[in-house]
Amino acid sequence: MLVSFDWLKQYVAVELTAEQLAHRLMFVGLNDDGVTRHGDDDCLNLEVTSNRSDWLGMIGIAREAAVLLGRPLTLPKARPHEGQVPAEELAKVAIECPELCPRYTARVIRDVNVGPSPDWMVRRLATIGIGAINNVVDITNYVLMESGQPLHAFDLERLSGRQILVRRAWKGEKFVAINHKQYTLDESICVIADARRPVALGGVMGGAETEVTQDTKELLIESAEFAPHSIRASARTLGLHSDSSYRFERALDPAGVDWASRRCCELILDLAGGELAAGVIDIGRKAAERSPITLRFSQLKRILGIDVPAAEARQILLALGNRELRADAERVEVIPPTWRRDLDREIDLVEEVARVHGYDKIPEDAQVPMFPSHRTDDDRVLARIRQVLVAAGLDEAMTLSAVEEPWSSALSPWTREPPFVTNVPVLRRADRLRRSLLPSLLGARRTNETLANPVIELFEIAKVYLPGGKPGDLPEEPLMIGITSGGDFRAVKGIIEAVVAVLNPSAKVTGHPTRHGLFAEPRSCELRLTCGDVRDLLLGFCGEVSSSALNLFELRGTTTVAELRFSALRAIASLVPQYVPLSVYPAVSRDLNFVVDEAVAWGDLARTVQDAAKPQAEGLTFVDVYRDDERLGKGKKSLLMTLTLRSPEGTLTGEQADAVLDRVVAAVKSNRGGELRK
Repeated sequence: MLVSFDWLKQYVAVELTAEQLAHRLMFVGLNDDGVTRHGDDDCLNLEVTSNRSDWLGMIGIAREAAVLLGRPLTLPKARPHEGQVPAEELAKVAIECPELCPRYTARVIRDVNVGPSPDWMVRRLATIGIGAINNVVDITNYVLMESGQPLHAFDLERLSGRQILVRRAWKGEKFVAINHKQYTLDESICVIADARRPVALGGVMGGAETEVTQDTKELLIESAEFAPHSIRASARTLGLHSDSSYRFERALDPAGVDWASRRCCELILDLAGGELAAGVIDIGRKAAERSPITLRFSQLKRILGIDVPAAEARQILLALGNRELRADAERVEVIPPTWRRDLDREIDLVEEVARVHGYDKIPEDAQVPMFPSHRTDDDRVLARIRQVLVAAGLDEAMTLSAVEEPWSSALSPWTREPPFVTNVPVLRRADRLRRSLLPSLLGARRTNETLANPVIELFEIAKVYLPGGKPGDLPEEPLMIGITSGGDFRAVKGIIEAVVAVLNPSAKVTGHPTRHGLFAEPRSCELRLTCGDVRDLLLGFCGEVSSSALNLFELRGTTTVAELRFSALRAIASLVPQYVPLSVYPAVSRDLNFVVDEAVAWGDLARTVQDAAKPQAEGLTFVDVYRDDERLGKGKKSLLMTLTLRSPEGTLTGEQADAVLDRVVAAVKSNRGGELRK
């Protein structure tokens, strides 16, 4: 933000030098990037943080200086003299897209004389790097830099139908801006149009066809509110940034809309003559009342470590524009000013008192009491998940939330709805909000392969964006855990089982056949959870990546991926530590080799074996699978496993172990049609 020192002194009496004032302002958050001399004036180059849009005008800086120096702030009255003819009889305004432009105001001035601006205005604008054009355009720029509220002046006679229509642009619609460049628009862009074509890009730049010239006699003065996200997207899409778009992107003072309009008309009447139509055309919402905030004076000592007198704290808040509702010895309740959109919590008021009182007055050894904090249950579950994944040799990745269209289409296990599309790609072609973490992780894997990294074991915990509900609704944003590994399907499924076991040892993970274009059959499955009252809860998906998907992501090695719903893991998590005594008696292991039909899945066979071996079953480990039509029979396979048995009551004898095995063999034959391989 460039500030004319001579201009600033119009609002507040400053006896310091420009360099001294810049140094003082630096202590309240306005970083000093240097002071330069321009003729008889000094230009302060101040760095404004994104949350302080009120500092994007001379008055905002002057208000801050007045508080620091304890001087009164003098502002123009902005009370232009009005004529008899109502503005509504001279022009019409309508808004078709209130979500992009919630409010639009217009005033009309007739019989103006467009010409050069006075020297004092030319000098002030030149100090901050703005060249003079004519008195009307210079006044709109002057009020913009004075108040921070952008304005625009239209030649009313060149507006078709003498009307303004605020609408979305039509796809492919052409527009010529005042920089005399042509732009192709789309439906996401807000335009200010007349009866037949766009005459300005809302909040960004005016049009060449209705700009003010030496021949202009009638003016329509625009002052409006625009949705910040809309302005930001339009400016980025078109590569067209301006002083107006820079400010609208940051959300401005709603009360400043009408003040800036009146101030602009007041200066035009003084410097260009003419007659101002009576009243204002004001379409759209009115500014909402701010909610009160309470500051407890005890919090100043607790957070800052120093005593700030209650009277001083109240005086600081009042000087900054807050309206006091009530106060006593313990607290004060205030309504923040309309220009301070960043004030909405008690801690914000603490910060205001601290920075004006002076951070330099807080000693380095100030005692700030510490209080224990409590992590949420979600954070505790996430910590356990991370611990298991890191212990399994995985590194946590952080990837972008947008991917390119082919990657987005490769896998969407959670929804069939098309993804949300961003107006401007985050990276080249990456314009689809991801519906799964796996495409992003596979992209990270490809990057690591190109760098010849030998071990690429990654996981990510992040949100995905699932369209749903009615058109225009915001997406669902469930938290997911994504995994990509160079190990095989069994290794990754084992990691998932370890995660579940840490969260709840009694929970069971079961796999069910599934088909997704990303996965290779049959080495993939849909994972479900069972635990207590939770039955058959969808956990996620796991599988080896198919050869076609490997080609899509340009991967060379075998890759296995998995994606889990955090909500499912949270549902079965037991956060109370549990103690289970270890058996002091030795375990007994037996190898089992069953011949079953090809259609019998390992998960189903494993459940049958474990259920039959209870309560002595301690573990079951998959060893190998063997297929041979000549030896086993057509459509048959042999599954080799190791069953571990243990009893908490004593050492198992050979006869007891054999009895358990007999139950297992009988159960497999009865339920799965399998037999021991001879």
